[in-house]
Amino acid sequence: MQRRVHLGLREGDLDPQDVVALACELLDRCLDTDAVREVVERDPAQVPPAEMTALARRLLDAAGFEPGFTLAPERVETLRAALRVIARDLPTRGIEGEPEIEVLEDWFPVGAGVRLAGGEPLDWGGLILPDMCDDPATALAALAVLIQESLLERTWQVWPVCPRHDLGVHGSEREREAVWWCPGDGGHVPAPVGGLARALGSR
Repeated sequence: MQRRVHLGLREGDLDPQDVVALACELLDRCLDTDAVREVVERDPAQVPPAEMTALARRLLDAAGFEPGFTLAPERVETLRAALRVIARDLPTRGIEGEPEIEVLEDWFPVGAGVRLAGGEPLDWGGLILPDMCDDPATALAALAVLIQESLLERTWQVWPVCPRHDLGVHGSEREREAVWWCPGDGGHVPAPVGGLARALGSR
């Protein structure tokens, strides 16, 4: 029922009866919230569509519903766009070619990993979870951290390194932008993610 309500919201054809059925299920499972009570106690025919939509979203939030990648495919596209950005930094680490995103449906929780151009997977001990992909900057920063940590585990070599302080930097989200963050001199941004080659002076 959560899937049906979610898809109704996505496709703009939310059935109020599905919202009522979901509220009843949640109430049966002792999840008694204001939104659940409101849906159960009101006549759905008397609830305006915009208000029913808001109530449906509140029910899904109360239930902790997570659509994953399958029911929110735009998340995979956000992640692929992020990978194209960070791929511009990989030649500074000697990695050429176009890496790919792989959604690992058989894992729990379902997550996404990265395969290098030759098909070799980076360490999947850390994955990108679906809810990290709702915002492009968050997805890019999370992907930068995953790739950086995976390469460190494989090679025991710090990457990237701040050209000013010779310190290892790490992927971070600052002011809604994915950046490489250096702790030197109280902290600064040597480069945005995707802009390492320019910061280092060569590709």
